[in-house]
Amino acid sequence: MKSIYPENWPQFFTASILDLKHLLKNDRYKVIIIDALRYAVKEKRIRLTAFVIMSNHIHIVWQQLPPLTREQVQLGFMKYTAQKIKYDMMKTDPVLLKEYKVDLKDREYQIWKRNPLSIELFTNKVFHQKIDYIHRNPVKAGLCKLPEEYKYSSAVFYETRLDEFGLFT
Repeated sequence: MKSIYPENWPQFFTASILDLKHLLKNDRYKVIIIDALRYAVKEKRIRLTAFVIMSNHIHIVWQQLPPLTREQVQLGFMKYTAQKIKYDMMKTDPVLLKEYKVDLKDREYQIWKRNPLSIELFTNKVFHQKIDYIHRNPVKAGLCKLPEEYKYSSAVFYETRLDEFGLFT
């Protein structure tokens, strides 16, 4: 009998900048993350449901699309965004880049903290709870009064159906 459950459940994904530094205050780095999400959606690597980019972390609800695994999607996203941010710092702020120098065998610099959080969302209740949590994150941080006022979030799409970044269908 064929299962009625999805092959890949939606994921609540959280990645933090190394040492929780506020690297993502810079809008150029937020745009790198938006571009990476846009690419993943366009190339049918993920279905994006919600996101927010804060100054030192990101939250995403996404679902990887077959044949990709959760690990492939996450690793690809993290590696690509880290490399783009690193190359930007090499050109524009080499002093800042030194703060991300690490003593590891497999890398010279590290942007993202290792082991991001990824939780499968099995129920509608938890799924909607995580979307609400994501959208309220900037309000809780004092960056805006209403979730839809924060530019680097999907909250405005949920409120107005306007998709400034071209991420949703």
